[in-house]
This record gives sequence, structure tokens and C-alpha cells, in this order.
Amino acid sequence: MTPADAVAHLSPGHWETANRLLIRKALAEFAHERLITPERDGGHYVVRGDDGLTHYRFTATRRALDHWQVDPESISRHRDGDELPLAALDFFIELKRTLGLGDEILPVYLEEISSTLASTCYKLTKPRVTSAELARRGFQDIETGMTEGHPCFVANNGRLGFGVQEYLSYAPETASPVRLVWLAAHRSRAAFTAGAGIEYESFLRQELGGATVERFEKRLREQGLDPADYLLLPVHPWQWWNKLTVTFAAEIARRHLVCLGEGDDEYLAQQSIRTFFNASHPEKHYVKTALSVLNMGFMRGLSAAYMEATPAINDWLARLIDDDPVLRSTGLTIIRERAAVGYRHLEYEAATDRYSPYRKMLAALWRESPVPSLREGESLATMACLLHVDHEGASFAGALIERSGLTPTQWLRHYLRAYFTPLLHSFYAYDLVFMPHGENVILVLEDGVVRRAVYKDIAEEIAVLDPDAALPPEVRRIRVEVPEDKKLLSILTDVLDCFFRFLAAQLATEGILREDDFWRTVAEVVREYQRSVPELSERFRRYDMFAPEFALSCLNRLQLRDNQQMVDLADPSGALQLAGNLRNPLAEF
Repeated sequence: MTPADAVAHLSPGHWETANRLLIRKALAEFAHERLITPERDGGHYVVRGDDGLTHYRFTATRRALDHWQVDPESISRHRDGDELPLAALDFFIELKRTLGLGDEILPVYLEEISSTLASTCYKLTKPRVTSAELARRGFQDIETGMTEGHPCFVANNGRLGFGVQEYLSYAPETASPVRLVWLAAHRSRAAFTAGAGIEYESFLRQELGGATVERFEKRLREQGLDPADYLLLPVHPWQWWNKLTVTFAAEIARRHLVCLGEGDDEYLAQQSIRTFFNASHPEKHYVKTALSVLNMGFMRGLSAAYMEATPAINDWLARLIDDDPVLRSTGLTIIRERAAVGYRHLEYEAATDRYSPYRKMLAALWRESPVPSLREGESLATMACLLHVDHEGASFAGALIERSGLTPTQWLRHYLRAYFTPLLHSFYAYDLVFMPHGENVILVLEDGVVRRAVYKDIAEEIAVLDPDAALPPEVRRIRVEVPEDKKLLSILTDVLDCFFRFLAAQLATEGILREDDFWRTVAEVVREYQRSVPELSERFRRYDMFAPEFALSCLNRLQLRDNQQMVDLADPSGALQLAGNLRNPLAEF
């Protein structure tokens, strides 16, 4: 590839489209988070820049949960009577004071916006596939076919650290096969932990194949090293070339780390960017790797210390689900993180606190594949697909409804029972919360109908909100203290505001399902669940899903305030950025 070929997607036409789409999202989400206050002007809304001279005009439909559905074609930018071209970077500079973008944050945020725009340009070059076509394709075609990323975050494809060649090699939307780099990590600094019934030697042979393990061991022996002194550790190629070869140079020189070369299997990057699906053997485990790239408010590292308890936390949750009749009846499963390996760089540990990115540069985990659990006629899709809209404005969710032959409310009920009921029961019965966004849930489909849900990303994302909960010692890390009035936000914000808000608006826009009918169906499924467990009635009163209002918790405000460490992991609720209340769309039902 020539240097010019690498940027072929950055054409004037694509750039113009990408800027319009991003400004549309910024206007919509910043209005929702009350960072900007659009004023009515006839049939339009107006947003003014900090200088009072520049303004943006647009039309929008306002929906439940103060959702702004902005028409991208209606947006125009004006100054002193002149119409100016739309330019996203200018938009953030013109509103930096309004948005609270500090001088240190602004340039990094602009770089994240540039990267997000560039990735949109790349997606615009891909062959156009309708939602109806995509809905009939395979699991990984759907995964790599997503175009939007997180629905709330405006700068959601930052990936700072990737150059364009690396973008083309490792971004999920490029669907480029990746071979992982394998290191031998000396046992004096590395640890392998695994779930019940898993033993290191046989697990690695199963994952890599006997011939590959023997090849790697031969390389160690050729250097006069004993394979028994080392653990095998998979690494993201970017991490090897850009971080470990420099930052861990001493470890390589001392043979604490030995590079063994690439493995044989080809993997595909997932929406979460640092997790890989085994394309050569879909039944084998996913591999999640450390990646010191800044994306959506965090350095995407992986903590060696966290890895030690990961399999135990997954086994604990799997047992809880198996033992609970309500959760079992919904069909809920998790794909367990079955094994993990972490490497501790002792000097960086001595120099940093436990949350430092320097402690998260070298670790990996293996997560079960959902493929072997499929029954005849079932297929898989990331839940993020429900919000996907094709070039004709047709949604993936609409395509599934059409394919199912059910009425929209019947289809929605199936989906809610599979995805939403387990979240409700986990919260009310166990004070247990997930991070249930579209990328963390896999839907099991049959003829377009959601049959069951698979939750993933367990050990890093779940929490028990009762500080006094009786948990096994190795699981206690997931206990988090959250103020009483913030606990239910784990559902009201994470599910209603950050996912259902978009799904309801899209189905209403397409004329598939009226908003009232959407929220009425959600309310009915909540009531149906509550009737099934009358013993929890006191909890339902204390944490009321039908309260008239709930606090508006703002994700972009977090990123605009600090786009390199969005949340203090020691105190996640303390980081919340609240901006008044939202009317609860369930209240009237």
C-alpha cells in the first residue's frame, strides 16, 4: 500500500458527510445532556457559539427522555449573515466554553474527533449493505458491519495511538484478519489463573494446538531457556510493536520476556477493539488483550492484578445464574472469562499507584465463545446491531421484526424478556449490576426473534452494590458502595437512557412502533417480572422503576471533563455528572 492509498477514504465528499453526521450527533446528545440549550426560531432550533456571532440552525423532533432527533440535512452554520461550511473541529472550538472544554483537554478531544471522523469516512467507502441483508448474515459480518459505535458518546472512535496503517489492520470495521504475537513470560513475574477444571498445559495446547506449543518451546530451548520457567502470553500486535519493545525493553533484554512470534490462528477485532474472535476456529475462546490506546475516556489496558481474580468472579456469577430459577427461565447465560495471564513489571509497579496505565500494559484473558452453545436454527448478533441504521434509513431492529413475522410489540416483548428481565432480577434480588450496553450483550436469534441473551465482559464490568454482601474472598473486589438514590441509575441510565431511548426513537421514526407503545411494553414487562417475585415487593417500592423522574447522568460531560481517565475506578458513583432530572417514560404506565 502506498502512503496515498492509505488515506484514499479521506475524500472531500466523505469528509463533508462525516462532519455533518458528527455535528448532528453532537447537537442531539449535548442538548440531551443540557450542555447546550437550543432556542426555538420558527420551525428551526438555534444554537449559538461562545462569541455570540456564530450560530447553528437545524430542525429536530423531540421525544421521550428528552431525546433530540436532529435532521442532519437541516443543519446549517452561520456567522455575520454568511453561511459557512460545517466543520466539526470548528464546532468544538466555537463552543469550547459552553462545553467546558479546558485548554489541556481540548486538543486531545479534537484529535479524538478527527479520528472518529476518519473512521466514518472509511465506513462510507464500504459496499452498501441494507439492514435486511445484514440481518441474514453471520455473527462476524454483523459485528464488523456496525457503523455508529456507542450511541451516546460523540467522540466514540478515538483510538489515539493508531496510525492509519494500524487503523486499517486492527479496527473492527476493516474486518482485517489479525495474528496475535506470543510471548514467553517468566513465572517470577507472571501468573496464570483459571476457572474450575482448567489446567494451564492442556488449556494452552487446546487453544494453540500441540504443534505450535512445541514450536514455541523449541525456540526457548534454542536460547538455552527452560520452557517450564515460562508462561505463554498472547499480545496485541500493536502493543508489541509500539509499547512492549520500548517500555519493557529491560524485561526483553533480561529474558524475562521472550518473543516467540505469531500464532497460527487468524482473529477478528470486535467492537470493543482489544478483544479478538477466533475466525480460524470459531468454537475456540475469544482473546482479550491489553492495548495502550486511548479510546472513549480510558486507556484500554488490562491489569495484571485484576486478572488474578477474573476466572473466580466468572465462576461465581455462572453458579448464581444456574441456581436462580428466574434467571434460568429467561435463558440468560454468560460467556465466562475462563483463564487469564498477567505480567507484573516490578519497577513500574514501584513507581505508580494501582490505577496507573503503566500497570495495565501486559495481560490477557480467554473468554468462552458463544458459538458451541447454539442450537439448531439459532444465530448470533451483537446487541449493538439493534441501533444500526443503513444508508436507506432502515434499522437492523426493523429488519429483524419484519423477518420474525411477529407484531412489533410481540417482538419487543421477546427481546425484553431475554435481555431486560435478567437485569431487573439481578438488581432486585442480588444488588448485582452489569454494564449492559450494546457491545457487552450478544443476542441469540431464531428467524429474527430474540430467544435469549448472553452477557459478557464480566469481571471488569459487574458490581454488587451492597457493601455488606457476603461474597467469597476472591470475589469481594466487585463490591462497590453507591448512595441509595443512585443505585437504580444502573438500569434507568444504562438501559433506558443509553439504549432504549435510541431504539424507541428509531422504531417510531420508521413508523414501526409508536413511542407510547414501546414504553408501555417495557412497563408491562417490568410489571410482569414484579408479579412473578412478590417476595421482592419491598425492594420494588424502595427502588421504584415507575418513579415520575430520575437523575440525568451524562456520559459526554465525563469525557469533556477528562478524556484520559473518565471515571475514578475506586469511586465510580462519585464521578457521575448529573444535570437535573428526566421524566421517566414508564411513569404513566
